[in-house]
Amino acid sequence: MDFTRRRFGLAVGATLALGGTGAFAQKGETVKIAWVDPLSGMLANIGQNSLRTFQFMAEKVSANNPAGVRFEIVPFDNKLSPQESLTALRAITDQGIRYVTQGNGSSVAGALIDAINKHNERNPGKEIVFLNNAAVDPDFTNAKCSFWHFRFDADTSMKMEALTTYMRDEKNVKKVYLINQNYSHGHQVAKYFKEALARKRPDVQIVGEDLHPLGQVRDFAPYVAKIKASGADSIVTGNWGSDLSLLIKAAKDAGLDANWYTYYAGANGSPSAIGPTMEGKVKYVYIGHSNIPELATWMKEYNARFKEDLSLLSTLHVLPMLAQAMAKAKSTDPVKVAKAMEGLSIKSFSGEVTMRATDHQLQQPLYIASWRKITDPAKQYNVEGTGYTWVQERVFEPYVSSTPTSCQMSRPG
Repeated sequence: MDFTRRRFGLAVGATLALGGTGAFAQKGETVKIAWVDPLSGMLANIGQNSLRTFQFMAEKVSANNPAGVRFEIVPFDNKLSPQESLTALRAITDQGIRYVTQGNGSSVAGALIDAINKHNERNPGKEIVFLNNAAVDPDFTNAKCSFWHFRFDADTSMKMEALTTYMRDEKNVKKVYLINQNYSHGHQVAKYFKEALARKRPDVQIVGEDLHPLGQVRDFAPYVAKIKASGADSIVTGNWGSDLSLLIKAAKDAGLDANWYTYYAGANGSPSAIGPTMEGKVKYVYIGHSNIPELATWMKEYNARFKEDLSLLSTLHVLPMLAQAMAKAKSTDPVKVAKAMEGLSIKSFSGEVTMRATDHQLQQPLYIASWRKITDPAKQYNVEGTGYTWVQERVFEPYVSSTPTSCQMSRPG
């Protein structure tokens, strides 16, 4: 693994060390990818950061990839709505775009998977492939798995397996409060935490649980009051975007003294909300963090160009793997490319990652990082200009966090 990462560092940034000598698929061809996520509403900052990251990656990968193709990102604002996303999908098919990426909201991803399945069945020769960059409902690679869907982030159950393995050894965790968004991801964070807790720390009490509307709460003070009254020493949340930033702000305002175990504290905007008063109290589980050495060059370049941090690291796997699959297939045809992507491995900022053929779930390391004051400015990334950074606590190799699948996939032909 260490040797792989050193080789990666020599490849001028993240995920371009793709390996292999595949023939050009269609040298000079432009491959359009429809990006479907929120550019308006309370969670727009997450969508805007995602779009800029995809555009950044398209530029990098277009300049150097084994298929010889150029990627163009075509944005569609879905306002975080499944219905708006289906309207966008009709426009995408009308424009002849054959690849779609989305990540914010499993409710949206579920609607897209179902619609793309139906479209592909009805329109042979015009198939669309869905590149899921962040929607983490485990059902998408289990009961609802689809040949046309590939997930590049780790799912909710994988992250919870890693997070609770870390928490198992945290003896200060005795009373936990669960607070999550009221949709599939939030429900599953609570479900998988309870299941893992029973196996790993049956002594820990769950002293409260809340579900709140997705992207609608502007004042979390009432929720924080309940957490404070419960006596919880730890909070577990899958919240993201403004739902996490505003929750943390309310906790700080109320003087809540607790440890936070999160999925998305590293996402755009949340580090600034955490600030200096919660040092060492906030942790998150993800496929990477801002201080992985192999990411240093691109972190700095992205920040210099867009005046924000590159935080959606799952994006860094999508286009490099797609290009490698096109080189392997010697084609940009979605059916051939999807088949080529099954079982495909590429070298990443975290070592080798593999798209599991059984269910199209990327297998990759997971990290636990903790919010700390910068002690070595020359080596540590200054997250959102706060003077604080994410310090790695643990890394779990793919076999540790990988979860089994019940997928019974139907494949074309």
